[in-house]
Amino acid sequence: MGKRKKFRVSRDEEEEEEVVQEEGENHSSSYERSLYEEAKEKFQQLQKVISILGDEEKRAIYDQTGCVDDADLAGDVVANLKNFFRAMYKKVTEADIEEFEANYRGSDSEKKDLIDLYKDFKGNMNKLFCSMLCSDPKLDSHRFKDMLDEAIAAGELKGTKVYRKWAKKVSQMKPPTSPLRRKGNRSIKQSESDLFASISQRRSERKDRFDSMFSSLVSKYGGNADAEPTEEEFEAARRKVESRKASNKSKRK
Repeated sequence: MGKRKKFRVSRDEEEEEEVVQEEGENHSSSYERSLYEEAKEKFQQLQKVISILGDEEKRAIYDQTGCVDDADLAGDVVANLKNFFRAMYKKVTEADIEEFEANYRGSDSEKKDLIDLYKDFKGNMNKLFCSMLCSDPKLDSHRFKDMLDEAIAAGELKGTKVYRKWAKKVSQMKPPTSPLRRKGNRSIKQSESDLFASISQRRSERKDRFDSMFSSLVSKYGGNADAEPTEEEFEAARRKVESRKASNKSKRK
């Protein structure tokens, strides 16, 4: 068998490889440092923005003049800061919200939040539903009741009078067939339409209650709502007010 040839690398070639490798490492570390410095600068600018918004006096000046007493936040800095964080964090879409809701409902995180809010509101479920993520009283009342009853039985929670009253009312209601499944995803326009309809209905109900109360007062004290009081009625009312004022003054003495 013939002898295998050994290929030797010259000293110059070895030094050249070391130089190339060192330059690559320097370039990489330099690039990382530049990214770090940029992020650090943006974060410091964000802290200044927060300090202005959190100070009533500085914020009032900004609201009136549109200017801030800080050269670091002048010009396009705020706009660039907004673009920087928009590039870092993607925009939340309706699909993202639906995905979060599907994963959250029925999870351990939901149960923990439910127990924590129960403690915060001392069993007031009306307040709890106002703060509970992705909750719907029509869908979740029976489900939440089962979880809370289990926690109370295990000694994790203390039953309260307001909770027992709510739980009794829920027990008398028919539970939903699929509480963890929404009845279909509605569009944003449909949700807005439902909101406007609800506001309009409540406004109408308030007007009806006011009209009813006003009619009751007219019926109780007599007279026509559009009729002006007679001179005798006006004089009697004046004397009554003056008598009441004199009585109050004598009591203070």
